[in-house]
Amino acid sequence: MVRHLTPRPDSLLCAALAADLDAADLRSEPLRDAWGAEADDALARGIRSPLLRALAARTDPLATLGRLFVLGMPQPLSDVAAALPRTGVDGVERLGLAYRSDDLVVPAALIRPQSFVDADGVGEWWIASDLDELALQHLDEDGVLPPDHVLGVGGASRTLASLVMPIEVERALDLGTGCGIQALLVSRHAGSVVATDISERALAYAELNAMLAGVHNIEFRLGSLFEPVAGESFGLIVSNPPFVITPRGADVPEYEYRDGGLVGDALVEAFVRTAPQHLVPGGSAQLLGNWESIDPSTGPGAGATGSETGALGVRRLESWIDPALDAWVVQRETLSPLGYAELWIRDGGTTPRDPAFDSLLDAWLDDFDARGVTEIGFGYVLIRRPAVRESGTPVPPLRRFETIAQAVTSAGRAFRDGLAGHDALADGVPDRLLVAPDVTEARHHIPGQDAPSVIELRQGGGFGRTVSVDPALAGFVGVCDGELTVGQITSALAELFEVPPAALWADLEPRLRTLVTDGFLVRVDPDIAE
Repeated sequence: MVRHLTPRPDSLLCAALAADLDAADLRSEPLRDAWGAEADDALARGIRSPLLRALAARTDPLATLGRLFVLGMPQPLSDVAAALPRTGVDGVERLGLAYRSDDLVVPAALIRPQSFVDADGVGEWWIASDLDELALQHLDEDGVLPPDHVLGVGGASRTLASLVMPIEVERALDLGTGCGIQALLVSRHAGSVVATDISERALAYAELNAMLAGVHNIEFRLGSLFEPVAGESFGLIVSNPPFVITPRGADVPEYEYRDGGLVGDALVEAFVRTAPQHLVPGGSAQLLGNWESIDPSTGPGAGATGSETGALGVRRLESWIDPALDAWVVQRETLSPLGYAELWIRDGGTTPRDPAFDSLLDAWLDDFDARGVTEIGFGYVLIRRPAVRESGTPVPPLRRFETIAQAVTSAGRAFRDGLAGHDALADGVPDRLLVAPDVTEARHHIPGQDAPSVIELRQGGGFGRTVSVDPALAGFVGVCDGELTVGQITSALAELFEVPPAALWADLEPRLRTLVTDGFLVRVDPDIAE
């Protein structure tokens, strides 16, 4: 039986452990070099035997600590002692990260290097978390995660990290911090961070990870949702909350890291309704979430046609957000109740081969049927207290609710630049515009014809949008170099196309606004332009 220990953060021992991990070069690239790129990719698919073959004859610190903390495998006590000269075996035991069993050191946690890239550069931290299914199975366990399991850096964590806006704030909040990765990332752009969680074990891991990283501007608080920060406000709130929609039942396991304990998507609703109360003017809240589409014959949107049902979940979400607030919701994908149930039952370590699988599946489907759920959406939510003009009057709110299926990169910058573009448009289209550096133009010609039949502007980053434009708009964008004013460009194009400038501007202006908000065109700072 594996000992299910809670970490005991200690600043001096964490500093010693970080020094030992650094001396062993326990980093992503050295590990990938040690066991090979193909074996490293196999680990992401749950296959680790190629890694073990590559390290079989090695007892150096990198190999020992790679097996112990990256793969979660017991190692000889003498090898671990040699690999951790500053911390010692006693030290990792006192930290609650491993324990002795005869002449072996048995891991109680994983410690894996996690690289990151942000506006300040490239870096890497060691992130400790609970043993995963592979490690538990190797230690003669069934691989099913305990209810208070603390997850490491997974796909959802990386997704949230990519969409958080790179902005400087005085105070930030990471609600539902888990292992603490978001708090660490936000701490690089915040004067101080408050990280909360309902799990004492998660907070212990998060605090230990901050100590390993040498980060000192994070405060850790225990509690549910916004209870630990009652009466406080922040410039940025981020959350990867336990948004998984899990049926409430005695025979259905609940996991603190993913299940919020509420019915349906009520936790996401509670977040979006409450978060604005904790934002300073101009402050933003960002989260990942799930939301349900309800049968149109029984829920909001009754009477919708089949082609509209995919938007019902987003419409419900919109109804939860005060219309006076900026709101930008991106639905990335949807799943049927069956697909959703299977995904999260497997996530808990139960497969169709296990006896409990069918009963769990029935519980999920019964729960969805009882509420008339036809589809479950997943995506990103951004809420902002509207910015204020220099004159003191508020900027009209941005309201965007959309479904984006194409590949997304640098979503955080796209959100930031989109809000900046929206603010810049409050007093009209900016006087000077510049084409964003990731924008390209594609022209499609029918064979034998000189004029293009289709002209498209394509975005290489952000939300990867493609926009069809006519020759007038393509010509306008093509000369947006920041030197000419929009008035000068419009006049020149009106003369070229032989149309009145006012008529041309009436046609171009709303579409230029969309291109600014979408990040195809950016405002040129008036001070720089002068």
